[in-house]
Amino acid sequence: MPHLVQLLLPLTDNAGRRFDERKFAAVRRELTQRFGGVTAYMRSPATGLWKKDTGDVDRDDVVIIEVMVDALDFEYWKSYREQLEAAFSQQSLVCRASLIDVL
Repeated sequence: MPHLVQLLLPLTDNAGRRFDERKFAAVRRELTQRFGGVTAYMRSPATGLWKKDTGDVDRDDVVIIEVMVDALDFEYWKSYREQLEAAFSQQSLVCRASLIDVL
């Protein structure tokens, strides 16, 4: 069954400095080489909000990078998410997959 895998990547580091475009280009390049294509929503960042244990609300502006895959390799995506967390200096990143019907 085909899946749509989405990565939500922050536009800025924890100090508010914008990440260099080369970081995002590297992700697009790697996914294109591995899966044959990628879609990156770079121009209209989404705003992610979440409540911390302290009750404060944190915010990230994120871009969404997605690929369609024929089969979901959970271990690959877990490992890749961990690599991206290190590359973007994040405690956690969202990497999600959904079953899709290709029309």
